[in-house]
Amino acid sequence: QVSLVESGGKLVQPGGSLLLSCTASGHTLYNGIMAWFRQAPGKEREFVAGIKWINGITDYVESVKGRFTIARDSAKNILYLQMNRLKPEDTAVYVCAARTWGNEATSRRASDYEHWGQGTQVTVSS
Repeated sequence: QVSLVESGGKLVQPGGSLLLSCTASGHTLYNGIMAWFRQAPGKEREFVAGIKWINGITDYVESVKGRFTIARDSAKNILYLQMNRLKPEDTAVYVCAARTWGNEATSRRASDYEHWGQGTQVTVSS
């Protein structure tokens, strides 16, 4: 079993930056994938960014390309999301997710992930 705990969410002004972290504990992520999803009130859960743990291959939703960077610290089992040039529409609860097995590349489908954190609130507002 994998436990995921997010941190770093807060209120930030438009144009600002924020670093989110997700610490994983439990079984190895060596052959798995991780991702960040977000959900705003009245909206469906949305894939934001994903990463293949073993080689660092990444995938981003178009709206965050060039602004967000997903990365992992394999030694510490920490997943990061560096968020730059934040916009009000980025406001959401950000949740990290993991799948600990499989040879697949990153996935944008929430149903492909087995383990989920409880989320951290990001609010972008003046």
